[in-house]
Amino acid sequence: MIKKTPPPRREWLRTTLNAAVMAAAFGGLALSASTAAAQAAYPAKPIRLVVPFATGGVTDTSGRLIAEQLSKRLGQQVIVDNKPGASGSIGTQMVAAAAPDGYTLLLGFDGTLVIYPHSAPKVGFDTVKDFAPIGKIGDAILILVSHPGVPAKSLQQVIALSKTQPGGLSYGSSGTGGTPHIAGELLKQRTGANLTHIPYKGGGQAMIDLLGGNIPLVYTAVAGAISHVKSGKLHAVAVSSAQRAPSLPDVPTFIESGVADFDINSWVGLLAPAKTPQAIVDKLNTELNAVLNDPAVRERLNTLGITASPGGPERFGRDMARDLSRYAAVVKAAGIKAE
Repeated sequence: MIKKTPPPRREWLRTTLNAAVMAAAFGGLALSASTAAAQAAYPAKPIRLVVPFATGGVTDTSGRLIAEQLSKRLGQQVIVDNKPGASGSIGTQMVAAAAPDGYTLLLGFDGTLVIYPHSAPKVGFDTVKDFAPIGKIGDAILILVSHPGVPAKSLQQVIALSKTQPGGLSYGSSGTGGTPHIAGELLKQRTGANLTHIPYKGGGQAMIDLLGGNIPLVYTAVAGAISHVKSGKLHAVAVSSAQRAPSLPDVPTFIESGVADFDINSWVGLLAPAKTPQAIVDKLNTELNAVLNDPAVRERLNTLGITASPGGPERFGRDMARDLSRYAAVVKAAGIKAE
């Protein structure tokens, strides 16, 4: 009987290790293939787009337009879900805590993401760590509008009128710490205007009170006021961009109205929860940019006072980090405290 000689221990160990490595490699490839296949099938069901403000404001208006167009391109319905409150932080926190699977997205607003964190004692989210930027939708020009009954039409007349009011001339905005609020505080600091801020839960509610004559002024995005300005129901005092708004070419800028270097806009963008797979982020960015490069969509955004800003996730992330830093000093100087 021939007795087999066992392989040397070193040879046996090498063979065993090679087998283990090969098994792990094939297992990893299978897992990667499975993950890639799952992501390639995205989206396989409707997507929820959380808008952290009430209906009628710039975030809601632009969000519904983008949701409509993305639904067509993705082959799944993108459903707008309004979750207003606390300067947009309630809806924003919901997305930060959502599963990072691409089925819950945020229509991000600069007031909530880069201003609110400096004014609130407890924010509930980290702008940099809790979100994966997908892309900026656009920059929204801000406008100061008044009720036709206000006996002041130009910006200088509004400033002069405010100084005759013991309690100040009230102006509404979409909420404490939002970009319109910041713009109003800067106007006070630059001109000595006697203005009193009245926060609302969204620009739409502020506009309702202004149209009803319950408040004399509202600082908002052009998107929320343009139809009322064009119909004559509201008077446009000035826009706060460096150049006049293409949709309202007859309305002067704050700079033209005598306030030097007054250039402050708002923006909206699309974000997902942190740790959302990069493949999903990239797909959403590609489709978002395709939507924003559509001439018909760009025209609709322009009509709303929003300039489309297609770009990559990295660029949007850098812009967010920059604004988060630069607004810190403004909030501190104005003593803004979120409610």
